[in-house]
Amino acid sequence: MSDKHWAKHEERGSFLLMKLTAWGVRHLGRRVLSPVLHGIVMYFFLFGRQARKSAWEYQRRLSTSSGRPELMPTHKSVFGQFMAFADSLLDKLDVWNGKLRLEQIEIVDPALLRKQLRGERGQMLVGAHLGNLEVCRALAELGEKVTMNVLVHTKHAERFNRLLGEAGATNLRLIQVSELDPAVMLQLSQRLDDGEWLAIAGDRVALHGGRNARVDFLGAQAAFPQGPWLLAGLLKCPINLLFCLKRPSGYQVTLEPFADAIEWRRSDRQQVIAHCAQRYADRLGHYCLQAPQQWFNFYPFWKSDDESSS
Repeated sequence: MSDKHWAKHEERGSFLLMKLTAWGVRHLGRRVLSPVLHGIVMYFFLFGRQARKSAWEYQRRLSTSSGRPELMPTHKSVFGQFMAFADSLLDKLDVWNGKLRLEQIEIVDPALLRKQLRGERGQMLVGAHLGNLEVCRALAELGEKVTMNVLVHTKHAERFNRLLGEAGATNLRLIQVSELDPAVMLQLSQRLDDGEWLAIAGDRVALHGGRNARVDFLGAQAAFPQGPWLLAGLLKCPINLLFCLKRPSGYQVTLEPFADAIEWRRSDRQQVIAHCAQRYADRLGHYCLQAPQQWFNFYPFWKSDDESSS
């Protein structure tokens, strides 16, 4: 399966799932929508051979690189990862519908970054497809009262925004950044100057092409996007990490300092960006171990030739 094929498939699938969830927000409740979403995810588990193989490979690499044999994949554990994804979609419904309260979110912030995030100029937050990054909308709207601009590569950004508005997400905006032209950079800089936040996932390469850095992740080379680190350097803004994991009692949001600024010379730009990507990959691996079934990248992340059973 080519990169282009899975990218287009995932983009289309994400939009359809989001459209279904937004419809469910308006017309159904979580109790009614739950079996529908679980049924859809069950279908993808049964017939999505590539997705199953990718989840199997992820769990195998996580187990091998950490020396934890109990994390080796089984059919049950791979199925559990798919079901965790379904649960995350239902949790998004609660976020959009305003049912997630701030007291349901535990914020781990040893460096006291939240005080900085309320400054006159905004900052960039780099998250991951781990847990439920959209819980940060509740953090932004209920706790900080700021606008969260989520930078995405999808060409459906405007349609996503319309669905978010219909679902009640007033302080969440998606901005397409597939091409960093001067107009986009000016827009992002203005939003930072207005005190808004920029959020971007650092663990998925651009769906329509883009610069990547190959770094070690869970014991093997994988492609990570250069975009977050390039943006932070060009926009001259601080950049921090944000991870949101689901716990039995609710969600745990962890804020970590990353860099006050990312700077490079022309001669060492690639090395600086690769170093940033490697630091990020190391932290992502750390949090994957805390929630092994909550990483939701169901495609051949390592592009390796060694086949895993599924």
